[in-house]
Amino acid sequence: MALPPRGGGRTGTLRRRRAESLIAMSELGPFFGVALISVVMWYLAGDWIAALGVWVLAAGWRFLQSAEGPPVLALAFTFQWAQVTSGIYYYAVTGRKLDTMDLSDYRPMVLVGLGGLVAVLLGLKLGLWLARPRAPGAAAAPQFALSFRALLIAYVVNIAVSGPIQEAAWHFPALAQGILALTFARLGLLFLMFRRLCQPRVRLGWIGVLLAGEIAIGFTGYYAGFREPMMMAAVALLETFDRRRLKHWLVVGVLVAVMGSTGVLWLAVRGDYRHDLDSDAISDSREERLAHIGRLTRDWLKNDPGQLLENLDFFVDRLWAVYYPALAMSQVPAVLPHENGAILLRAVEHLVTPRFLFPDKPRLPSDSEMVRKYAGVWVAGEEEGTSIAFGYAIESYIDFGIPLMFLPVFVYALLLGVAYQCLLRAVRHRELAVALVTTIFWMSLYLFERSWVKHLGFTVTLIVYLGGATIVADRVLLWFDAARPARRRVQLGGGAS
Repeated sequence: MALPPRGGGRTGTLRRRRAESLIAMSELGPFFGVALISVVMWYLAGDWIAALGVWVLAAGWRFLQSAEGPPVLALAFTFQWAQVTSGIYYYAVTGRKLDTMDLSDYRPMVLVGLGGLVAVLLGLKLGLWLARPRAPGAAAAPQFALSFRALLIAYVVNIAVSGPIQEAAWHFPALAQGILALTFARLGLLFLMFRRLCQPRVRLGWIGVLLAGEIAIGFTGYYAGFREPMMMAAVALLETFDRRRLKHWLVVGVLVAVMGSTGVLWLAVRGDYRHDLDSDAISDSREERLAHIGRLTRDWLKNDPGQLLENLDFFVDRLWAVYYPALAMSQVPAVLPHENGAILLRAVEHLVTPRFLFPDKPRLPSDSEMVRKYAGVWVAGEEEGTSIAFGYAIESYIDFGIPLMFLPVFVYALLLGVAYQCLLRAVRHRELAVALVTTIFWMSLYLFERSWVKHLGFTVTLIVYLGGATIVADRVLLWFDAARPARRRVQLGGGAS
């Protein structure tokens, strides 16, 4: 009689059942973790919306992971989520109420914002699934397009020419947006360098040097230009993040702390800084601007802890972009009727009438005008050289109300999911493809407070111009890669006889 295989019988069955139970428990572990966090947040905030927000965020990270490259879609989703919910969690953790809580009925708008995020999640997931590759490519795709030295040279050159290019772009109004879209190639190059510095190990020193330079450049501009470079570093780090390694947690923690502190600092000093820029108190020299920011920073750090806490309150309240939309929800339809799609229709008409074909197309009105009309408050606008953003979610609400407002959000996200997969396949060099979708879809998805007309126009411009330029560069590099062995064979053979 043949002996039963080792580990068979009752003992083997018990071992298999034990292993299956452990696997099931490990899969349920994240579920129980999210459930625990949601209950704790509900208790601390005294609001069940805090628990709902935890589940929405968890769903974003569960279903928006990319099969190739970093989790840029999940990270952009998280940034929108923070703009919808951050005030609630800030109150839960610190006990400090923000002005938005006292001056508006914020809860309906937070619920609408979370509903919009669910629509984004469902649309992206369906779009990614519909355009998924049906079969692997026939030929092996090249991994690296450029050496690190070539990336660094291209990055430095981009920094040197981006200023003159931006100034020159406005001399060609019909092509200005397309030309400006190409300047975002800098973010792609920066991401590629961060990605190389994170693989196979994290080289924190060089990452710090790059970030310090970008933060310095960002603080010398009129707007917060340091935010996107820090997010490119975060995306690159999250691609190789190992939750079992303490160093990775420390690096991410330091980066989050730098993001928060620079954001608080910028909001605290930008008023004085912009006033000095507008009054020509400081020149256009980056060195002089950076020195001026340094003086403002030293003065800010001399404030007492109470003032610094108020600056932190203001930063979170500014990040929590629901105040003006909440005012609009209280006005529509109680005071003003729904627009029945008029806002979205104007955005689509603006998109399909490019300025190079319709040079007489009127300029876009300031976002502040819509805030003034629907929120019923006077906010700074073109007269002060600024614009107060309103956001696509509240525009959808004003257009269609609940629940139809979620349909255009879903369709927009679905098209983005399809475009993500198509661009990822259109570029053969894998690192170029990953850098392209990381740059485009971070810039297209991370802002909750961007209007429909700017969302649609900016996204399509990036896809057409930056995507098209990357595809051309990819084909040129492929041609050089193919021609290099042929040239070498000619040289070794002594040329034609």
